[in-house]
Amino acid sequence: MDFTFSADEEAYRQELRRFATKVLAPHYQSDDKAAKLRPELVADLAAMGLTGLRIPERHGGQEASAVIAGMAAEEVARGDFNASYLIIVSALVSDILTRNATEEQQAAWLPPIASGEVVPAFCITEPGHGTDAAKLEMKAEPDGDGWRLTGEKTSITLGASADVALVLARTGGPGARGVSAFWVDLDDRYTSRAPFDDLGSRAIGRASLHFDGLPVPREALVGGEGQGFVSVMQGFDYSRAIIGLACLGAAQVSLDEALQWSRDREAFGAPIGRFQGVAFPLAEHATYLRGARHVCYEALWRKDNGLEHSTEAAMAKFWAPKLAAETIHQCLLTFGHLGYSSESPVGQRLRDVIGLEIGDGTAQVSKLVIARNLLGRAYAP
Repeated sequence: MDFTFSADEEAYRQELRRFATKVLAPHYQSDDKAAKLRPELVADLAAMGLTGLRIPERHGGQEASAVIAGMAAEEVARGDFNASYLIIVSALVSDILTRNATEEQQAAWLPPIASGEVVPAFCITEPGHGTDAAKLEMKAEPDGDGWRLTGEKTSITLGASADVALVLARTGGPGARGVSAFWVDLDDRYTSRAPFDDLGSRAIGRASLHFDGLPVPREALVGGEGQGFVSVMQGFDYSRAIIGLACLGAAQVSLDEALQWSRDREAFGAPIGRFQGVAFPLAEHATYLRGARHVCYEALWRKDNGLEHSTEAAMAKFWAPKLAAETIHQCLLTFGHLGYSSESPVGQRLRDVIGLEIGDGTAQVSKLVIARNLLGRAYAP
């Protein structure tokens, strides 16, 4: 059993950390205040190959392992948590297209994602259907040799700025087997966007998208008709572990800062780290972070080795965002009144990671997956 990164992986991790610290971190708070995606951010990530991590080399990507994608999200999130969304969404969408799209479709759609020419989104959630996504109502109505999409998608990450999207819509009867997946250009003649005013992660532009008869040709169908839901949902397992690592990256950098503050800050004639009330909570959270990180990387390692990983991914998804919020909160308290100031990035990290306690699967759904895998479906909720 080997818990270390290889020499090449460790060198890459250090390169990512330098990039996140020097290039991304200086814009983290200002991008939040601007509440919009900076085009330079996409270009910077693309120049590092981070928008094409899971894309095959023949289509301009890095063809990186799931473990490397998780490492990238973790290190980028240390400098700019919201920049990690571009890695998460690009990796999820690219993985789905690589597994389900034809070679011709991949050759047309994947290179622009890898180069940063286009920003992708993933459209599944609807106003009345989030967790129960198999009951989605958006219609794909036949139109000549294609379809027209009509309906609303909501809570779409990067929805305010995305150029293209993988959209699930109903082409058949009720249930998952009536859902198909389409790759579409978000043409403003047939779509309108309503950005949200969120508590955190404002730079990523979460939004609702309204589709008013958007035409899609037959060649935009991903996989077979009626196969969209099943093929798409398979991609969520490993992406949830990447989400976990992004949250842990934000928590770890906050912990590192709090530890240094505990060395530097003095009270009653000694560094505050000398007091158990300060040191012990930080020690506890360092322990929890290490455990959660191992769960996330195990899920990604299992993915890379063709092993079942839904249980580990669900564990990562419910535990890591929750733990990250708790850890960052404790770090904020360690800083005292300085941590509560908007000049400190700690408060923004707290606001930002809370969003992923909700997005891409709630803790309750993750625990349901775990329980069913542990007990067997007949003996679980």
